[in-house]
Amino acid sequence: MSVWRELAGSRQARALLAIGLGWAVFEIALSAMAPGKIDGGVPRDRRRVDVVATLRFPPERFHIEHFQKLGRVSRAEGERVEVRGVRADDLERLARPFWVVRVEPLRGQGG
Repeated sequence: MSVWRELAGSRQARALLAIGLGWAVFEIALSAMAPGKIDGGVPRDRRRVDVVATLRFPPERFHIEHFQKLGRVSRAEGERVEVRGVRADDLERLARPFWVVRVEPLRGQGG
């Protein structure tokens, strides 16, 4: 039992605990902020929706691949990425990453 007490009092254990706590707070914050990034005009009464995600910077391959897991990327221009056929249930997953600033309906799509 003294080994556990000694381990719990070590700098390494405190550092690992702080890192773990920081990671948990970050993950909770991402989940809490996601709904606020989704524009009120995005229809949630449909099974699938077409949206435009605005990023903090021009997307790279990693970002496009993330969106392709949730829908079909039809266009990327500047910081904006058009994603079609996103399940309404996946909108928060699409908006969750810190690099997504806003998710809006794709204009001219009747919705």
